[in-house]
Amino acid sequence: MAIAFTPGEPSGIGPDLAIMYAQQARKEDLLVYADPNILIKRAKKLCLPIHLTESPTTKKGELYIFPISAKVSATPGVLNTDNSKYVLETLTIAGNHCLSGKADGLLTGPVHKGVINDAGVVFSGHTEFFAKLSNVSKTVMLLATDTLKVALATTHLPLSQVSKNITQDLLTEVIEIINHDFRYFGINKPHILVCGLNPHAGEDGHLGDEEITIISPVIQKLNAKDYHLSGPVPADTAFTPASLEGVDVVLAMYHDQGLPVLKTLGFKKSANITLGLPFFRTSVDHGTALNLAGTGNISLGSFHTALSYFNTLSDHAAQS
Repeated sequence: MAIAFTPGEPSGIGPDLAIMYAQQARKEDLLVYADPNILIKRAKKLCLPIHLTESPTTKKGELYIFPISAKVSATPGVLNTDNSKYVLETLTIAGNHCLSGKADGLLTGPVHKGVINDAGVVFSGHTEFFAKLSNVSKTVMLLATDTLKVALATTHLPLSQVSKNITQDLLTEVIEIINHDFRYFGINKPHILVCGLNPHAGEDGHLGDEEITIISPVIQKLNAKDYHLSGPVPADTAFTPASLEGVDVVLAMYHDQGLPVLKTLGFKKSANITLGLPFFRTSVDHGTALNLAGTGNISLGSFHTALSYFNTLSDHAAQS
């Protein structure tokens, strides 16, 4: 079977990633869910040869595709709400193929959340979309470089809504998913460093009490069940070398608490991984880069990292 790849926003660099990857010698059998005309036009724009086939291939210059028609033609760098449902169709079909076993798992290119919402479809991100498609109650967003992994307790929420969403039940479920799924990284009992929510981890309740009433009780409860949790620690020192020594993953309470550090250290060399799904899903760590679409002036670094992590997860799953 093949690894499903959804290029995402057709006016962004997702199609470029597929076409440029096809120019390389490779061992992975990648199945691209996209409109053939978009790929052909983008290849011409990039001045790169491409041959599309509906049969598995790893030959240079060829792509194995599952054809899905876009509503309108895609112009590099120009968003069009008419293609928003096409983007969601590629995600739905590829996701269902992963659920049914027709694909080994999923690697996703960047989508543009704004244009999908502008089309009248509520969409907060891949993580939430595939959780709903797979009928699972909770997934966990994990960003990973070769030296650092950061998981998120909450994902795409306005900052004003974060505090009320940090509950004991939520944290317990998130940590249970991390603890379970890290076996696919070859780690059976991960050391999870848990950040506090407030500055200075609440300063003993003087800067907020979530650490006392919510986060610490969950850590104590799960450590009593033989988990390996440390914290809550102040987020401003959580990522120092001394703090990270012996740590397998940092759990941040919200999106911009943990990801700026990780992306500073490894942007374009990290991968987005969804934990808790019934199939493996990895993704590039960057956005649609509309201004670079069709220029060829992009890096495949994050694409290769996401592909490498997919292979790592699959290999450990096969061994378990």
